[in-house]
Amino acid sequence: MTLSYLPWNQPEARADHPCVRDERIELSYAEFAARVDAAAEQFADHGVAPGSVIAVMLPNRVELLVCLAAAWRLGAAATPINPVFTASEAEYQITDSGAALVVTATADTPHGGRRTLVVDELRSAPTGGVLADPVTSGGDLALLIYTSGSTGRPKGVELTHSNIDAMANSMVEALALTDTDHCLLVLPLFHVNAICVSYLSTMIAGGRLSVLGRFHPVEFLGAVEQLRPTYFSAVPTIYSHLVSLPAEVTADTRSVRFAICGAAPASAELLRATEERFGFPVVEGYGLTEGTCASTANPIDGPRKIGTVGVALPGQIVAIMDSSGNLLPADERGEVVIKGPNVMQGYLNRPEATAEALGDGWLHTGDVGVLDEDGYLRLVDRIKDMIIRGGENIYPKEIESVLYGNPAVLEAAVVGAPHPVYGEVPVAYVALHPERTVTSDELRELCAQHLTRIKIPVSISIQDTLPKNPVGKIDKPALRAQLAADPAQQGV
Repeated sequence: MTLSYLPWNQPEARADHPCVRDERIELSYAEFAARVDAAAEQFADHGVAPGSVIAVMLPNRVELLVCLAAAWRLGAAATPINPVFTASEAEYQITDSGAALVVTATADTPHGGRRTLVVDELRSAPTGGVLADPVTSGGDLALLIYTSGSTGRPKGVELTHSNIDAMANSMVEALALTDTDHCLLVLPLFHVNAICVSYLSTMIAGGRLSVLGRFHPVEFLGAVEQLRPTYFSAVPTIYSHLVSLPAEVTADTRSVRFAICGAAPASAELLRATEERFGFPVVEGYGLTEGTCASTANPIDGPRKIGTVGVALPGQIVAIMDSSGNLLPADERGEVVIKGPNVMQGYLNRPEATAEALGDGWLHTGDVGVLDEDGYLRLVDRIKDMIIRGGENIYPKEIESVLYGNPAVLEAAVVGAPHPVYGEVPVAYVALHPERTVTSDELRELCAQHLTRIKIPVSISIQDTLPKNPVGKIDKPALRAQLAADPAQQGV
């Protein structure tokens, strides 16, 4: 297997072609490869070896991509960390992954007691020292992407080079990418979407990549007009911000031949509004981190069925399964299951969770869907309680665990409330011990100490008791119904 996204596997004829840029630096393919060798030398000096894990806690910038490839150059894996994580969130991921080195933005960034390397200290050129030939192979662990689970503790999704190679090549084929394509990367690089769909697919196609440090609607349109990208991948919240701009805000978007929408459901109205205003087609897709990002997408050149998330991507099988493990025919509702070389190896050090997700040979998504007779997937509901806020997955158990950390909290439940821009936001309900007290503001402060801002509930309602179902569990559907009946509680 040729891992053609790796710098040392690039054709010689591509050496001088533009490869990657951000607001500070622009590199050709050869210059990018040299930066990778330089960082790999430095990582080796810090004890990184085949089988090691490197944690990279950086905002979007070229050096983040260099660090990923440098880890692979040494036969190591990388775990990218959300740069706005709290210390407890970051140190949990660093510790759980067993990271040998943490690359950080500043010296005071959380490091979990590991060796650290500040990004501005990365070498820009190899020293000429002894660096072994690349040892990376398809079966090696490439990425540990952390996603929260039903236990409330994030799990490390193990993705090998074979997984990400299959994913990136599948996207190249589905999107018909070539060396004339230019991707504008706006999603955060601690997500596998940005890594596979924007970064690695572009490398395989031999195109160029422009990395934006952040998203701001007007600045984004300015970047499109100035840089002339041919495609980008974004989440529904980004498109909502763009179509909400005043009519007098305009930009030349004619270079964009398509855009991708994923990570959360998008309404048909939002997709139509985006296409009508900006003139490029928006291709909606669907997938999970456990499937190395994407498993379906509406075709660019074929029929696009608005309201569906498209057909299975090349190399993958997407099916619908009933609760007994039987595959269902078209138009039957059941759980979405996936097979393909993109499916993860498992969850790091979590054999039970791995068996639950992959035990019968299918990746169980926890989503309910229907396949039509043409193979287009329509998502109906989610089995899990996951909240999707602006494309970010939020798991109620993680927030509930923090709330239970206050001794006054007897019961806690977090559900998703509708939001016109973000899709959903977390709302919390708590019941207190009869002899103890705590205020909503105090609980919110507790959440702020341990959770990223987007996970902090927009409202925390203290009630005498929480509704229960017949078996005594907290009745979250009843709480959602309560929210629907009283929008004032939604905190929007």
